[in-house]
Amino acid sequence: MEKNDAINFKTLEKELQAALAADEKYKRENAAKLRAVEQRVPSYEEFRGIVLASHLKPLEQKDKVRGKRTVPWNCHSTRERTFQDVATEIPQPQSGKMSSGPVSLC
Repeated sequence: MEKNDAINFKTLEKELQAALAADEKYKRENAAKLRAVEQRVPSYEEFRGIVLASHLKPLEQKDKVRGKRTVPWNCHSTRERTFQDVATEIPQPQSGKMSSGPVSLC
């Protein structure tokens, strides 16, 4: 056999995997479309959102993150002050007894 007649199995396997992935995506999105129509979604944006989110799966109990978060959700909830907090302080005018010092804007 000549080199041109030889079958490249790696390329063939890549094509097969791509075809299987495309087929799975089509089936998943089609099922999401049918569910959205069955639910009678009121707008196209909601319909599109359901179809675009069809690849998402709900979290299981074991998937929940346990432990301390490294990034706070609310910068005002932390007690420590960072350089950024100090840099964004804006002094308030001392007009009366209402103001007692600078305000941090996080």
